[in-house]
Amino acid sequence: MQTAKVAIVGAGVSGLYAAYRLKQMGLNDFIVLEARDRIGGRIYSVAAAESDEVGDKRDRVDLGPSWFWPQYQPQLAKLIGSLGLESLQQFEQGDSILQRAAQQPPVRSPSQSGHPISMRLVGGMASLTDALAAQVDASKIQLQCAVTSIRTEEEQVVITCSDRNGAQQMITVAHVLLAVPPRLAASAISFEPGLPDDLKSYWEKTPTWMAPQAKYVAIYDKPFWREQGLSGQARSACGPLVEIHDASNPTGKAALFGFVGIPADVRQQVTQAELKSLCRAQLGALFGSQAKTPQTDLLQDWAIESYTATAQDVSASAHHAAAPPNQTTTGAWRHRITGIGSEWSVEFPGYIAGAIDAVNVGVQALLNRQSSTVPS
Repeated sequence: MQTAKVAIVGAGVSGLYAAYRLKQMGLNDFIVLEARDRIGGRIYSVAAAESDEVGDKRDRVDLGPSWFWPQYQPQLAKLIGSLGLESLQQFEQGDSILQRAAQQPPVRSPSQSGHPISMRLVGGMASLTDALAAQVDASKIQLQCAVTSIRTEEEQVVITCSDRNGAQQMITVAHVLLAVPPRLAASAISFEPGLPDDLKSYWEKTPTWMAPQAKYVAIYDKPFWREQGLSGQARSACGPLVEIHDASNPTGKAALFGFVGIPADVRQQVTQAELKSLCRAQLGALFGSQAKTPQTDLLQDWAIESYTATAQDVSASAHHAAAPPNQTTTGAWRHRITGIGSEWSVEFPGYIAGAIDAVNVGVQALLNRQSSTVPS
């Protein structure tokens, strides 16, 4: 049986940043448990071309979140700067397109530059999780280790994990940092004894950001729409893509990405190939015949990701919800578990900046108790 002072459940940005912060504060006895076979969680950047899979990670596109806003997310901006990551401003020069109905021609209008300014990371948002992971001893991150139960046992907490083959291992810790969405923690993990009813109810009712969404990316050799005086931005009332943006890399491939507006339960009635075909046809109608034939296209449906979404998320609306309590102050779980996933952020629930905020709050509370619960 493994032992550690702290277990971090999840190796998305929250879990990796928590590991990074604990190491900074001199608490090195921790372990990160990740159910997927990769780090990143909802941050998911993939190579824009097959030849780049093991090559230049600068040329990647985001199938998860893409943007941050340094003007009002200073903690995240400071972290990105301290890690030496390169950022770029979202391209917005030129006209945008409005598609009111499939039977009507699209309408061009001058783009309205966003405020605050939207920024992306060169190499995709995974540049952030890659950089955080590089600061942590690789042996402390265990992939394909899905936490199935957490129970209290005298002064310890015992975690049970399963790999893809069903093989189990047990880990004993003093404290658990839950770097997963509240709803997923409440539904996918068995707590013994059970969580307080009010806390569990709060967690179950908190929507998971990205969970009901699907994102489509079309990759081209060059951003031909810019030659037409277009920004790559489009809004559509008929879909399937309801919001489209330029996702081109400055020294790599060009790309357009869009959010699929078809509800998750309806998407499940068509194949991904069929949905991609509809997206290509729509891009052709908006940006011309060249847009119909991307070099490749990608579709990420987060609603079918079992380590992101639950059954409740399939019919949920895509919005940022108010943060639930991140811990209980009474009973067996007092000072044993703390939620540090993005949805637990009071200031930026659901955003990447929310992950940084929730971790800072949770880790500081943990360190404030280290003399009694987690000695250095």
